[in-house]
Amino acid sequence: MKEQAEADPALAARRAHSARERAQRDIEQRVAKALERLPEIEQVKKRNGHQPEDARASTTDADATVMKMADGGFRPAFNTQFGTDCDSQVIVGVDVVTAGSDMAQLQPMVEQVNERCGKLPQQWLVDGGYPAHEQIDAVAGQTEVYAPVPEARGSKDAQGNKVEQDKHAPRPDDSAAVARWRQRMGQPEAQQIYRDRAATAECVNAQARNRGLTRMPVRGLPKVRCIALLYALAHNLMRTLALAPQLLGLGISASAIQAGTV
Repeated sequence: MKEQAEADPALAARRAHSARERAQRDIEQRVAKALERLPEIEQVKKRNGHQPEDARASTTDADATVMKMADGGFRPAFNTQFGTDCDSQVIVGVDVVTAGSDMAQLQPMVEQVNERCGKLPQQWLVDGGYPAHEQIDAVAGQTEVYAPVPEARGSKDAQGNKVEQDKHAPRPDDSAAVARWRQRMGQPEAQQIYRDRAATAECVNAQARNRGLTRMPVRGLPKVRCIALLYALAHNLMRTLALAPQLLGLGISASAIQAGTV
């Protein structure tokens, strides 16, 4: 390096100038990609009832979407989806989407799990962000959706008195699948099934956060999806160790001995 500096004193300055130019080009490319994606985000905002001017595109990662976080702030993020078997807590479906809402994610995950596993569970538990009516219609006949029914909007009679509405009663504009979902979630058995979700599916999500899957070290949707798949693989290996260590050549689990399966 000393010999190079002595032979060409301007070499270091040229290298620094080239680095600044590369950085500038990188910034320009990221801004251009963000501007290209802005119309798509504006349409999503409009469909969700927000003003299009509220749309924000990330200049750090054009594939990411600026989403509202639990702490009230807004940051570029991806929406990671895990489909989980409640009994074994094994991840059976993985996806990463750029939409901040879960409303359109039920059908794609159902299709993925069906393709991956060759069959679907009879019951599908999701949180309150998923049960869009068109999604319930799309998976009708494949699985029963268990999801909380939103509270009915308050209404008043002709005298202005508040009228209490049963949120589990079918509405005139409900499809057959949506009406069955409302009635199903009004039954004590369904409510008990849904209460169990916190200790099963939500446990897997909490483990992911506790293990550091809160901030992606890469940019771009393909790379982020790879991180999610690698995490699911590692998680399932740990579940295999807990449920069936003999498959890894590590003996027999206590649960297997107790169940008399070996």
